[in-house]
Amino acid sequence: MASCTRDLSLYRELAPGNAVLMHENKRYVRTETFRAIFEHDPESVLRTLANGFVDGFSLPHEKSPTCFDAIRLVYPNADIISAIMRAIYSNSAIWCEYESLSSGTTKRELVPHAIVNSGHRWHVRAYDRKGKEFRDFVCTRFKRVELIEAEPHNYELAEADSVWNTVCELQLVPHPRLSHSKAIEMDYGMTKGMLHLEVRSALAIYLLRQWNVDCTEDATLTGDEYQLYLKNKNSLVDLIDYKSIYKSR
Repeated sequence: MASCTRDLSLYRELAPGNAVLMHENKRYVRTETFRAIFEHDPESVLRTLANGFVDGFSLPHEKSPTCFDAIRLVYPNADIISAIMRAIYSNSAIWCEYESLSSGTTKRELVPHAIVNSGHRWHVRAYDRKGKEFRDFVCTRFKRVELIEAEPHNYELAEADSVWNTVCELQLVPHPRLSHSKAIEMDYGMTKGMLHLEVRSALAIYLLRQWNVDCTEDATLTGDEYQLYLKNKNSLVDLIDYKSIYKSR
């Protein structure tokens, strides 16, 4: 506690107009004139929040000359991410301008409750007051975000998101068309030729799409990219929209 107090005092010296102490709850709150004085990579911050952190947070580090991560093409905007995260942690709604593939620029009111990495990009899980349903929104498509002071309704909160709160089991096996499946079993650490995964129903579609899982009735997909097959497809028809997996590829 003493260390936190010193750090906050030092931060107020470095950026006197960025935060103000609310005496009624003894919390520091960012002001409307806030200007960041430290640079953080949004991708690193989101991964750190997702994995947890102890002694460091988005600290600069020397990259390995021999170990490389996948090349990324999509990067979230720091100001947009920070605004959405503030809304989530303060249990607030947001007003935003959002660029949609189907509708172009739209103005919406959303109640976000989670930010999710789909494997390729970051999404916001939120209640959409325009569509009156919980949906996913791509982080990089937000053009403007403002917090709404009014408290959201109970049916707009995470507890009411039934698809998010429902956990389903995926049974993944090597694709039946493969002549030698042992390599796939080793790749995914399968036990007795099967990989059991428990995931939120709202996220299952992203996992199946990212790993090119064949979800057809009789494993009819023939491309080399299809090395996995969803064995328990029929037991998940009420939880997963299989058509959207291939529609969005």
